[in-house]
Amino acid sequence: MCEVLLSGTERGRPRIVESTSSLSKQRFFYGYAIVGASFFVMLITNGAIYTFGVFFEPLQEEFGWTRAVTSGAFSMYMILHGALYIVTGRLNDRFGPRVVMTVCGLFLGAGYIMMSQTSAVWHLYLFYGLLISIGISGTFVPLLSTVARWFEQRRGLMTGIVVAGVAVGTMVMPPLAAWLIVSYGWRLSYLIIGGLVLASVVVAARFLRRDPTQMGLVPYSKKKADNKWEAKLPPVSDFSLSRAFRTRQFWLLGTAFAGLGYCQMSIMVHVVIYARGLGLSPGSAATIMTIIGGVGILSRIIVGSIADRIGTKIPVVFDLGLLSFGLILLAVAGQTWAVYVFAAIFGLAYGGLVALMSPAVAELFGLRAHGGIMGAITFCLTIGGAMGPIVTGYVFDVTGSYQLAFFAGAAVAAAAGVSASLLRPVRVRAC
Repeated sequence: MCEVLLSGTERGRPRIVESTSSLSKQRFFYGYAIVGASFFVMLITNGAIYTFGVFFEPLQEEFGWTRAVTSGAFSMYMILHGALYIVTGRLNDRFGPRVVMTVCGLFLGAGYIMMSQTSAVWHLYLFYGLLISIGISGTFVPLLSTVARWFEQRRGLMTGIVVAGVAVGTMVMPPLAAWLIVSYGWRLSYLIIGGLVLASVVVAARFLRRDPTQMGLVPYSKKKADNKWEAKLPPVSDFSLSRAFRTRQFWLLGTAFAGLGYCQMSIMVHVVIYARGLGLSPGSAATIMTIIGGVGILSRIIVGSIADRIGTKIPVVFDLGLLSFGLILLAVAGQTWAVYVFAAIFGLAYGGLVALMSPAVAELFGLRAHGGIMGAITFCLTIGGAMGPIVTGYVFDVTGSYQLAFFAGAAVAAAAGVSASLLRPVRVRAC
């Protein structure tokens, strides 16, 4: 396969020429720079998001809020930033990630900096629930939609590499936050994290381009379909956001990822404080996030590569089943060893599922409105994610135990797997 480049113009339009093998070797495909910058942003921003569980206990100790009230700010964040993903996804389809991510990066950094000034519960909901929601909406969907436009071949692998940044961030940022809190207190820790996020996102945004045509290139592509699902897909121009809404497949996919969101955020918010209740030290409990991130790195890359070969349906169903099994184990065992085993299972399942979302949207609906459609699917995920932490916190407040909440999560994951198993290629008439 030859790499295809755009060079020169003809009557005001880019002229496509096929590169020779020697030129292909000499030229660096800028899509890899997009992947690198996106990986870095995912590491810093999503790693910062997952420090919420580490800050949970210090906030409770200082202000005496219940777990349901504290979790509620995270639930507000989940709902709002999920809805905003539809907006930023569509803005990315039109204007590209540079402007979107720069503006959102300013909000994200400001949100964390302002968290250092929290003194009342409404501050928590304003700074975390609103400002950080606006800020984070400029990352996940716009970045993965951009990567999808740069790569036709290796799309799953490149997506897996980018979302591996989330896993690395999960390994790095929560332990860093735990160390900062012990060393400097939670207020100064939020200030430091806010400054890091602000500088990282704004600088990385300068390297991003919406699609290859902005640099006189074409996507890294292939000549024919590699899997039977992709071979049956309609032309990518068939699906606008409104047209995707009217398909059964959109709602099946949305339901599957809503189940993931419920389980994902329940664990991310509550697993550290649950482990503390079993007697683990703050540092040991934060290590659970490191295990999740470490296993998730390999899972994202491997599953993304597998999806390039067999499509996304089978891996999605398998990972949701694995997630259900892990939650049952956690509910039944209730011991420290089970928390560490679960962390590995969860990292494997959750990591793979995150890597599959963008390729699944591209397989089913194409690239015409990929950002908007993926934003809508991510909104489904965040609705589930909003419900998970607050329901889990409420169950604990009422029963004094997480066991029933973990069983409920296992049932949700199983139902999501059933929904994913019903996915079929969308067959529509060309517009």
